[in-house]
Amino acid sequence: MAEWTKGDGSSRTSEQVNAEDANLKAGIRDLAGLVASNHKLPELLAEVAAYAVRAIPGADGAGVTLLRLDQPDNIVAALAASAQFVAEIDEIQYVTVREGPCITAALERRTVRSGSLGGEKMWPRFGPRVGRLGVHSALSLPLLLPDQVVGAINLYAHGKDVFDQHAAELGELFANPAAIAVHNAQVLDDALKLTARLQAALATRPVIDQAIGLIRGRTGRTVEDAFAHLRAISQAEHRKLADVAAQMVDEAARSARARHT
Repeated sequence: MAEWTKGDGSSRTSEQVNAEDANLKAGIRDLAGLVASNHKLPELLAEVAAYAVRAIPGADGAGVTLLRLDQPDNIVAALAASAQFVAEIDEIQYVTVREGPCITAALERRTVRSGSLGGEKMWPRFGPRVGRLGVHSALSLPLLLPDQVVGAINLYAHGKDVFDQHAAELGELFANPAAIAVHNAQVLDDALKLTARLQAALATRPVIDQAIGLIRGRTGRTVEDAFAHLRAISQAEHRKLADVAAQMVDEAARSARARHT
């Protein structure tokens, strides 16, 4: 049986190498299918996390995180986890201590590995907490486009020193198409949200125009002043502008019917 020795001293049989290569190719094929799919963003992130576990040797669980590096107070845009223990680690990393392998990988645009999280000096608050959960190895891969960092894939294993250089290399090969799939899904999600907001605005525009007409008829104000008055009521009552306008129009209609009867 042939044996392959990596530069870090670890060894693999030819069968293991072939199996790992096959898993990676399968994961990349799955990612290609996601690019053309109609998955919503949370579903797609969950799929990428599941594919990463299968594609990268040694992983017991994975998470995919979209990051807003320009908003340190709200750094996480979206995330998904392949297992509950990964979700618990994400809570520690992004909410409790706000440090960890994903944040480092994204900020420094590089692959990050640790084989002993409990004693990891890079993250003195994150590492011990995760080690106490029985998770000791981490591999974080930034999702990179030429001009931006989309987020990161985080892989975790319960054993120590699970992710060697070979696993990191496979992970980087997986992360390249994953970044494109995730970015495309994010762009589509943003476009759908914008479309929904525009449709809502178009639906409420007539009633707002009617309310402005009522204010002008009662007060003689200009269109701009009437709209400012409507907006001031909305802000003072902490209600949506369209809801205030609809109430105003409904009350005017009821008053008109009462006069006629």
